[in-house]
Amino acid sequence: MTFRVVSVLSAVLALGFTAAPPAVAEGARVDYREWRSAQLVQGEHEGTAPVPGGLAIRRPIGVLDHAGRTYDYARWTSPRRVTGFAATQAVASWNADTPPGTWLQVDLRGDGTGWYVMGRWAFGDQDVQRTTVPDQSDEHGSVDVDTFLAARPLRAYQLRVTLYRLTGTRTSPLLRMAGAMASAIPDRFTVPTSAPGVARGLELPVPRYSQNVHEGHYPEYDGGGEAWCSPTSTEMVVEYHGRGPTADDLSWVDPGHVDPTVDHAARHTYDHAYRGAGNWPFNTAYAAAFGLRAHVTRLRSLSELEGYIARGVPVITSQSFREDELDGAGYGTAGHIMVVIGFTADGDVIANDPASPSNDAVRRVYDRAQFENVWLRTKRHRADGSIASGSGGIAYIISR
Repeated sequence: MTFRVVSVLSAVLALGFTAAPPAVAEGARVDYREWRSAQLVQGEHEGTAPVPGGLAIRRPIGVLDHAGRTYDYARWTSPRRVTGFAATQAVASWNADTPPGTWLQVDLRGDGTGWYVMGRWAFGDQDVQRTTVPDQSDEHGSVDVDTFLAARPLRAYQLRVTLYRLTGTRTSPLLRMAGAMASAIPDRFTVPTSAPGVARGLELPVPRYSQNVHEGHYPEYDGGGEAWCSPTSTEMVVEYHGRGPTADDLSWVDPGHVDPTVDHAARHTYDHAYRGAGNWPFNTAYAAAFGLRAHVTRLRSLSELEGYIARGVPVITSQSFREDELDGAGYGTAGHIMVVIGFTADGDVIANDPASPSNDAVRRVYDRAQFENVWLRTKRHRADGSIASGSGGIAYIISR
């Protein structure tokens, strides 16, 4: 499955849910903070103002010429967030509405650093190419697609969100949430297996979509098939929550394509610099555009993940493995996204794995110890004996 996996040195406890203390390697440190709705009154406002549901442009502070059009902009900067430890990386998330003629940019900085662009984003693609920004690197750190990698300890950070609207119009983006995960965990090839917990015997009725039935669809959005594990997984969860694109929204999709909502998700998560639909916060921002709450985080164990299943929230996970490391998968991958939808009575993982030949084959059961290891580890051995990175517990949390 084509998906970017960066070297991971972190894990995170997601905001808003708690679970029994998970088994986790000594030294794991995490921090997730978000500013949502009324909390966005905090921080510094440069031309932005609170409105029902979030933050919008009140009085523009400048003008930007972009792609032959002129946009007014205003800006919000978060309060300084102290992580409480020496973080090694950070990932930003945001939830926003971007009507036609609007878009936004999310930046991050640490103490003593400049601003790093974490994404230029709009739900649609008529105003801005949805993109991350390559070649951002200095003595303080670098940006790998959607992840800031700290070259020096990151002990505090700020987010900055710039809202853009076409000059001469009154329509504004609506920022509903901005947040970030900062984390630091030890490098590890193996992780302990957590004991089955509150979600034993529970399975959520998440729709089943195969990415492989889209092979060759829309090369301009990375061509379907193995490249679309992330938007396929995201769309499954969006539709589980009763949301998703309308028939009018899907009118652009070739009527001969099965499951057109997956094509729609791939188009609207596509990162033009990365040239793929696997950008983590672009996927959660896509889900949030349907009125859901969504962010990228890291979880520390399957027992922690079980707390979400018990509350009716499926969890999207990122993992990499050789074929012999996950029984029943039938493939190996440098990086793949799937949806954990439940657990057997014995605590094994029930997953909707989009890397399946058909929708009917998407539901899989994976051994708990094997799944937990390939998901949470930060290092792995390739078949040739060389060392590659693992995701370190990356998860998309999408809820109502």
